[in-house]
Amino acid sequence: MTDYTIRPATPTDLPGARSVMLDTLYRDLGYGYNPPWHEDVIDPGTVYLDNPRHALFVAVLGDEVVATTGVRAVAPLSPPHPDWLVARYPRDQTAQLFRVYVRENHRRHGLARRLVGEAVRFVAGVGGYEVLYLHTDARVAGAEAFWNSVAKQVHDARDGDLERFQTVHYEIPF
Repeated sequence: MTDYTIRPATPTDLPGARSVMLDTLYRDLGYGYNPPWHEDVIDPGTVYLDNPRHALFVAVLGDEVVATTGVRAVAPLSPPHPDWLVARYPRDQTAQLFRVYVRENHRRHGLARRLVGEAVRFVAGVGGYEVLYLHTDARVAGAEAFWNSVAKQVHDARDGDLERFQTVHYEIPF
């Protein structure tokens, strides 16, 4: 078993974390950087490290960041979601899981599961949060099966048009 370290990100981890995120957006997800949706990718220090209610976790092998997971207090607004869903998750009471990304050659080592576990422990320890929300694009290989194994599905917004997002919404109790 490869010896990965899972921990909160430090400022020195940010270039590697940003690289994992951007590579995932371009190579794996295929839609690239979208400024309204990805400000945390460009400035993860301000978004994740400078706010005590936010966190960024990384998986590191040696000196290389190979996986990320972020937590933020953000209502699920983008991509545009149904009004009832946005109302279900008030900003001050909802933590949202972001950027659960693992470099391709480091997948199948349990890193995503371990990073999500760290995020859940963080959210439970911060206080004031009532739920941990996330959404995923079901077109990503393995995403739906993974999230069904660690979270409760609350809304399937897939419409069958495989050219567009096939979003499935989840929450993780803590």
